[in-house]
Amino acid sequence: SAMDHQPKFFENLSGTGKAIGVLTSGGDAQGMNAAVRAVVRMGIYVKAKVYFVYEGYQGMVDGGDNIVEVSWESVSSILQVGGTVIGSARCKAFRTREGRLQAAYNLVQRGITNLCVIGGDGSLTGANLFREEWSGLLEELAQKGKIDEEAVKKYAYLNIVGMVGSIDNDFCGTDMTIGTDSALHRIIEVVDAIMTTAQSHQRTFVLEVMGRHCGYLALVSALACGADWVFIPEYPPEEGWEDSMCVKLSENRARKKRLNIIIVAEGAIDCHNKPITSEKVKDLVVQRLGFDTRVTILGHVQRGGTPSAFDRILASRMGVEAVLALLEATPATPACVVSLSGNQAVRLPLMECVQMTQEVQKAMDEGRFVEAVRLRGRSFENNLNTYKLLSHKKPDAELPKTNFNVAVLNVGAPAAGMNAAVRAAVRVGITEGHKMFAVIDGFEGFARGKVKEISWGDVGGWTGQGGSILGTKRTLPAKYLEKIADQMRTNNINALMVIGGFEAYLGLLELSAAREKYDEFCVPMVMVPATVSNNVPGSDFSIGADTALNTITDTCDRIKQSASGTKRRVFIIETMGGYCGYLANMGALAAGADAAYIFEEQFDIRELQANVEHLTEKMKTSIQRGLVLRNENCNENYTTDFIYQLYSEEGKGVFDCRKNVLGHMQQGGAPSPFDRNFGTKISAKAMQWISKKLKETYRKGKVFANTDDSVCLLGMRRRNLVFQPVAELKTETDFVHRIPKEQWWLKLRPLMKILAKYKTSYDVSDSGQLEHVAMHSPKEAETGAI
Repeated sequence: SAMDHQPKFFENLSGTGKAIGVLTSGGDAQGMNAAVRAVVRMGIYVKAKVYFVYEGYQGMVDGGDNIVEVSWESVSSILQVGGTVIGSARCKAFRTREGRLQAAYNLVQRGITNLCVIGGDGSLTGANLFREEWSGLLEELAQKGKIDEEAVKKYAYLNIVGMVGSIDNDFCGTDMTIGTDSALHRIIEVVDAIMTTAQSHQRTFVLEVMGRHCGYLALVSALACGADWVFIPEYPPEEGWEDSMCVKLSENRARKKRLNIIIVAEGAIDCHNKPITSEKVKDLVVQRLGFDTRVTILGHVQRGGTPSAFDRILASRMGVEAVLALLEATPATPACVVSLSGNQAVRLPLMECVQMTQEVQKAMDEGRFVEAVRLRGRSFENNLNTYKLLSHKKPDAELPKTNFNVAVLNVGAPAAGMNAAVRAAVRVGITEGHKMFAVIDGFEGFARGKVKEISWGDVGGWTGQGGSILGTKRTLPAKYLEKIADQMRTNNINALMVIGGFEAYLGLLELSAAREKYDEFCVPMVMVPATVSNNVPGSDFSIGADTALNTITDTCDRIKQSASGTKRRVFIIETMGGYCGYLANMGALAAGADAAYIFEEQFDIRELQANVEHLTEKMKTSIQRGLVLRNENCNENYTTDFIYQLYSEEGKGVFDCRKNVLGHMQQGGAPSPFDRNFGTKISAKAMQWISKKLKETYRKGKVFANTDDSVCLLGMRRRNLVFQPVAELKTETDFVHRIPKEQWWLKLRPLMKILAKYKTSYDVSDSGQLEHVAMHSPKEAETGAI
């Protein structure tokens, strides 16, 4: 219909006369505060009244000072704080009708008929019941003379929108719950630390992580650190697992692997539904193998600490979407949950998600484990399949032999997660029966003949290493074509996998152009995007960008902290990214910055003037500090120094300025959990594509591939991983500035501005369609989400 094509703008939706209550309930999770902040600021932005409900449902029942109207400044400085500043409590009273009656009374007194609930499935189920009973509760209050008939009519409907805050990621319908990524950060920090001590004394470590009913944290951390064995409730080990595990551990020792790591989810069970505890696993290893074994139980450490950049951005996006959903809710729309699918915010009916989540538990209780894994969703299934693929090497006798040789190389600047990608490529390649070759130092090393065979064991322990172990160079292949073709012939290379940034993309374009002249390049080639700048066309994300974003966010947190001591200080921080503003823009969103200057959105002196005035106004409030991010190439004349000097001059007497260039620390550091897993999964998938293409293009004893679709880039696009011929991506690329012509994250730019109190236009046409929880088919799991 014509209606659908009208763009919808946030600023046209009015919250005037509406009151929104926001509460956090159930177990706390990092990022809840970011969600609270977004709901409060978005609510106030659209002129609604916003109330904190302290201590979850308990505060709603108790009323009084527990339900308070809040201002813009109330949520300042909470973005970087873990847990929830408005408190959360388990509440018995709300489970009774009496308690809910009291809660309804407290809300009506303040005219609150919109609730935003941030919590786990229990909290959300409670909210839904409250909504269903609402009109009955009001009738009862009227009968008791507590409220008048007028109020019953005026506040007839209660709208509810949920956001899932839970470190377990145990909620069906969303790829990631708020807090999961941060919990993974805590686990990985511990594993990285344990690895160094375990290596000093050939030790076995049994690590117990949270997850009573859901193995997500255990599974993904096992994937991220290359653990030897993992126990999760959804996928209990087969009968006789004790033997297989011990065999695996002793094989590892024999292969000179000094360290064994076993990860146990606290809810792990065997196939008879009997618990498998970390102590039990330890005793087993000690009795059977006599290995020096230690147990580490992570416990509440996993809920603690500052939220990761991913969780802050996720929670901010969800918070905004939640306010939108409340503004658009009608008595006819079901209570919904805002969630993430791939890289897209979606709304799902709350009860459908809850029912599906309960289905998983039921399947597990009844021993239908294959079904349980499927119900968890495609991302969980994908994780499990990848872990199984990479952790256990089959004996050589069982491996197929394809007689194909596949080379892997890194191209461009180093990016955290490159090594995880190389490891996955090598191991999947070996499993598929190919001989794997590593190229040292990119195309330049290729030309010089730095090519060697690489084995399964050679890439052990690579997931947690930063930078590029193979070595990487920015050199493009064009000037070495002759020599590279020679090397391809000498080593009989039948396929190429290139892991790198924009240069890798240009390199593949050059190699495919050289196919006319050199038959050697008529082989399948695939690129996996890896660059901190996230500027590769054809993919929403590239390996390394998440780690860089966390580095920027951590640094900004520290800088903000220093500013809170000195008062009235503005920091100007320069980020990397070439001409791509991804790091500056998303860093600004995650760090709660006041402005971010990027190349993609031209700015002039008037804009700079407006920013200075904005900061001057801000200094009059209780928040006396400012943070401004600038992408390194956003403007050739308005340099970081120029902006610093302009701000210093204009802010004289109101605030002083400091500047900070972050530089190469953005390329270093241990890879974040996201980059390890994204790198691992995307690279494993690319390798499977190579195998498929090799079979398709093998004719009369040789591989010959010269069509466009045999040179692809594998990228994440909205909800799916897609292989795209590099030739087709040419039209989407701005080659002068080395960025894609269209970038998804520019749509989030107004979000940052609104949360920093700027008036701006925000196109929200994408949101608002209520979807249904899809049961995916097993086939889809292969193409599906990360």
